[in-house]
Amino acid sequence: MEQLWRNQTPVGKFLLAALSPTPQSQAALFAVFLLVYVSTLVGNTLIMVTVSSDPCLRTPMYFLLGNLSFLDLCYSTVTAPKMLLDFLSERRSISYQACMAQLFFLHFVGGAEMFLLTVMAYDRYVAICKPLHYPSIMNRTLCSWMVAASWAGGFIHSMVQTILTMRLPFCGPNWVDNFFCDVPPVIKLACTNTYVVELLMVSNSGLISTSCFIILVASYITILVRIRSPEGWRKALSTCATHLTVVTLSFGPCIFIYTWPFSIFSVDKLVSVLYNIITPMLNPLIYTLRNKEVKSAMKRLRTKGITSRGKVTV
Repeated sequence: MEQLWRNQTPVGKFLLAALSPTPQSQAALFAVFLLVYVSTLVGNTLIMVTVSSDPCLRTPMYFLLGNLSFLDLCYSTVTAPKMLLDFLSERRSISYQACMAQLFFLHFVGGAEMFLLTVMAYDRYVAICKPLHYPSIMNRTLCSWMVAASWAGGFIHSMVQTILTMRLPFCGPNWVDNFFCDVPPVIKLACTNTYVVELLMVSNSGLISTSCFIILVASYITILVRIRSPEGWRKALSTCATHLTVVTLSFGPCIFIYTWPFSIFSVDKLVSVLYNIITPMLNPLIYTLRNKEVKSAMKRLRTKGITSRGKVTV
């Protein structure tokens, strides 16, 4: 890869776009997004700590939820710290190597999260449609393998995107029309015809996001169709509504961005903010506000912490 960096591109750095043109609004946006990023870190870390420390949550669903929180935390960290630093800088730039690294980790973590959400949909399907066989089907070994497969799928997806981008020559304009490095704005700067590369990338990212979304929606429809009792319907609808909210927030922007050639479409920065900064913060809120078990576990964790501090003080 280092050889590709040396031989294919004389561009040493890229200039990143600002979310706002005025210094006053930049300062306000810095405060807002700093609060959002800190909330993302605290919320997702709290879920991970709660799931790992409470014996009542040691089930496949919460094991997968803890992994989702870790991915959300990582996903936000790929872009948010650099964006916050750029709010305080007059010249927003990123080196070529750092740009490619950001692009790689963005698609690595994002791809892994898409596959993990698909695994979580399968977990809910087995839990609701095959409750008697749920413990034997969704055992710890299978869950661990499915999480590992999600990470592997994200890695392969990201390697394809990154290698295709790194093979392009960049020798002219270096202004990226976004506040971070992603495939659509970066390959527009290549000094060659990128039509074939765009088709390959769209068939990769677009196919993965659309296929996973269709599988997820089909699984939830199957769950609702197979349930007969009104009580079962209410329970399934409550569970599926939470997952569908997360799925829509995660997959909607990706399908919107990656399903057609990048050269004919400009990515809206508000959409980028939504799926890079806002969604990782909303996921813990969605799961905790609608989940009594998680809220109860957090209360037990807080009580345990207060008790421990009381003992230390005494």
